[in-house]
Amino acid sequence: MKITLLGGAGLMGAGIVRDLLSDRAIVPVDAVRICDASEARMAALVAELGDPRLETFALDVSDDAGLAAALAGADICINAVPTLLGFQMRIFEAALAARVPYLDLGGLGVFTVKQIAEHERFRAAGVTAVVGTGSDPGMSNVLCRAVADELDTIERINLYWAAELIGPENPVLVPPYSISTVLAEYAQPSTQFLDGRHVECAPLTGVETLDLPEPWGRCSFMYSPHSEQLTVPLAEGIAEKGIREFTWKLHLPHREHEAWVGLVKAGFGINNDPVTVGGTAVKPLDVLSAVIARNIAENQSRIPAQQSHEIHFAIGRGTRAGKPATVRCEVIITPDPLYDGYVDAGTSMNASIAAQLMLARPLRPGVYAPESYFNVADYMAELEKRRFRVRTVIGE
Repeated sequence: MKITLLGGAGLMGAGIVRDLLSDRAIVPVDAVRICDASEARMAALVAELGDPRLETFALDVSDDAGLAAALAGADICINAVPTLLGFQMRIFEAALAARVPYLDLGGLGVFTVKQIAEHERFRAAGVTAVVGTGSDPGMSNVLCRAVADELDTIERINLYWAAELIGPENPVLVPPYSISTVLAEYAQPSTQFLDGRHVECAPLTGVETLDLPEPWGRCSFMYSPHSEQLTVPLAEGIAEKGIREFTWKLHLPHREHEAWVGLVKAGFGINNDPVTVGGTAVKPLDVLSAVIARNIAENQSRIPAQQSHEIHFAIGRGTRAGKPATVRCEVIITPDPLYDGYVDAGTSMNASIAAQLMLARPLRPGVYAPESYFNVADYMAELEKRRFRVRTVIGE
């Protein structure tokens, strides 16, 4: 199998490469074509991993000819280019034109509805696309499917993600993932599924406090713009069970949460139109990203060792065998030597899982969200192989 990975030397892309090349692979990976605008990052990644199956391809994804060349001969295209850079639909359409199966990491639902709307066109062309296949969305969608499959009727499914950092407080702001994504989660309105319909909700609303096991403890969650709520309540096998509510809520570590709120108050993430500074037009997020990257590089010695703990869980309420029932499905990701070298093992490993499960089974042409494509048992087995702790609890 030859895999083309766009944005392959970025933070998530590099992790996807690591997992694809690992002994966890369930398909024969003959070549991974790393496509990225940064030749220096690609060279560094290849030198670090030292695997002869790696190829590099310098790519500006705004170049249609270059994009077509990058996709040529691939068995699948993994799009790890950050969604908010604005190339999602261009890459999606390029995969269709090249007749190459496609997946992306999604994240905010910005393009999800547009992509799902192209289902019939992809199906007619015999091309498969699965959108939003990271951790959230991606793994989270599969958790919702696992919950839904245990219920005969569904009143609501509520989806949550919480992260906590254990260790000395970090004097340096280190983003948990793409800065543009974090700020969009804090600054942009979200669409939630409430009382049987999609409703736009203001940023930083829907606050709910839950008591979780340590190390998370008492956590405040908020609505966040994601794609899960745009697809899960409408999915076959879920919609017809009567679901009336579906929400997605986020909790980031307290100190980091306050930093992101402060940046949003300052205007970052709200409007990224250029501003003029000293006669030069610059985009606010470009400046912020450069300053944060420089600060991290210059203060590496001040960054303490911290351990990241994540819990992803879906709670469904409805009926089972004629009686009221609650189903909770969770995945816990705690520090493990297996994750050394990954910036975000959850996101990158899940994208690799999705790509491999697509390649390991006969492809189903069309455009799908993860809850409508993957077999829950197969997917959970791959999570456990990567030392993610999976648990389902059914109660009244």
